[in-house]
Amino acid sequence: MSEPTNTPKRIAMISLHTSPLEQPGSGDAGGMNVYIRNLAFALADLGVQVDVFVRGSETRATEMAPGVVCHEVQAGPPGKLTKEELAGHLPEAASAIQGYASGLGPYDAIHSHYWLSGIVGLQLRDAWGVPLVHTMHTMGKVKKLSAHTEESAVRIRGEMLLCLQADRLTANTPVEVEELIHLYGAEPAALDVVEPGVDLSTFHPGVCEQRESAPDSLRVVFAGRIQKLKGPQILVRALGILARDRPDLDVKLSVIGARSGAKELDLQKLVEAQQVEHLVRFSLPMPAEHLAKAFRGADVVAVPSYSESFGLVALEAQACGTPVLARRVGGLPHAVRDGHTGILVDGAEPSAWAMALAKLAADVPLRRRLGAQAAEFAAGHGWDKTAAAALGSYRLAMARGPVGIPHTSPAE
Repeated sequence: MSEPTNTPKRIAMISLHTSPLEQPGSGDAGGMNVYIRNLAFALADLGVQVDVFVRGSETRATEMAPGVVCHEVQAGPPGKLTKEELAGHLPEAASAIQGYASGLGPYDAIHSHYWLSGIVGLQLRDAWGVPLVHTMHTMGKVKKLSAHTEESAVRIRGEMLLCLQADRLTANTPVEVEELIHLYGAEPAALDVVEPGVDLSTFHPGVCEQRESAPDSLRVVFAGRIQKLKGPQILVRALGILARDRPDLDVKLSVIGARSGAKELDLQKLVEAQQVEHLVRFSLPMPAEHLAKAFRGADVVAVPSYSESFGLVALEAQACGTPVLARRVGGLPHAVRDGHTGILVDGAEPSAWAMALAKLAADVPLRRRLGAQAAEFAAGHGWDKTAAAALGSYRLAMARGPVGIPHTSPAE
């Protein structure tokens, strides 16, 4: 089969507030970093040159892999900026990237990630005359509804603007497609589902590393940023319930991550208040190879998030042959097959999570069956599949050409 004539040769990716070079699980680094890094690598494997642009404390270029370069560009005041602070410097960031990239292009398309990058992408789209494909990753309106967070009006206006003016939007799941349509008025014909993948060379079952499951014993792993939105406090409270009400069960929790966000969660203080210090172990964020080993050594990986567009950790754990206990929210019901690769819990009530943990602790055959089916399910979700879907979206955007609508700042 001949190659489509509009297959892109060079893509500019924008990830303004967080770099794919950063360690996931700390600061603002999380699933989006993993997504951008692995998508860029998979696109490069297909012969597409990818330049990733991030805001950095200094201007430099780092080759991440053959065909993938991360460009850190100085913009705005020196030093680290929060996402809220960065929102006030988007025109400066766009101008800085445009000037820096003047000798790098031309590009066939721009792929922006998160709304901050999308606003910059609109300006670059108009300057370079190439189409913009945008991925939200998380959305302010969705977080307000599911996690009851206070999201800025500037953010939501920016997201609305992107839904109106981006050439194409990609969504992680069909659920996200519906959210974009019904909450933001996105045009259905401009939406593509591009499911995240998993690095199957790193996250895979390893018989020699998996622990022997014991009756009435459960080793639980939570991996992610330690913030209220990710829900580790739910697990700690559930563990406190089990310690008091089910002393016959041996349930222990390993928390892998670092404190994050403007309103940090003091999880250690909660552990002490629940009197479960002997049942909880903390570890700093770790490289993917070590994280995969931790997943293989667990009986279950818990994802109690209040909001998740997909939940990469859930897919990575399943790829290791470990079942997932996740909240029925956002994209998690798409990433975890309830009763087949894991168990979904309704709501954030610690007692419901305690019941689910107790069920898994008491049923070793169930854990083994879920784990085997989880590995089989995740094996069909490599990043090559994600890259192929992203290429399809780029081709559609290139065939249409850039919209070129004069845009306004979301702050106006």
